[in-house]
Amino acid sequence: MTCLRCIVLALALGAGFGPAVAQTAPPMPAPQTTLSHATLTAGMYRIDVQLATTPEEREIGLMYRKSMPEYEGMLFVFNRPGVQCFWMKNTLIPLTAAFIADDGTIVNLADMQPLDETSHCSAQSVRFVLEMNQGWFNQKHVLAGSRLGGSPFEPQ
Repeated sequence: MTCLRCIVLALALGAGFGPAVAQTAPPMPAPQTTLSHATLTAGMYRIDVQLATTPEEREIGLMYRKSMPEYEGMLFVFNRPGVQCFWMKNTLIPLTAAFIADDGTIVNLADMQPLDETSHCSAQSVRFVLEMNQGWFNQKHVLAGSRLGGSPFEPQ
């Protein structure tokens, strides 16, 4: 009888009836919370942005966040201009990326879908990329060619 119990147990485990612990997904990392902030302007609108300035901060970006307030975003700051490309791996909310020249002028915009690994790139070399909730730029009529204000875009 003991052998029969072993066979039944082996069949049950093989069919996915094993311990629940073996089937749980690894926990998702918490969003970044210690980033510095800046205030940008887009016409009459103020935007509170978290600044992603290091390679690690830029790599994590807005991953794993479930929401973002309407007038908040993340500004990615690079050391030198280049063609910047973004994707949405592990990013749960739809975003629009604004690729921004040194003077604050939006070069181009790209709508990005959650959990999509399609690359979205700047149309020319830029040092800044601003991610906002998808639709924010269109709703506020802040389009390519618009100029943003704030300390990141002021001459050093």
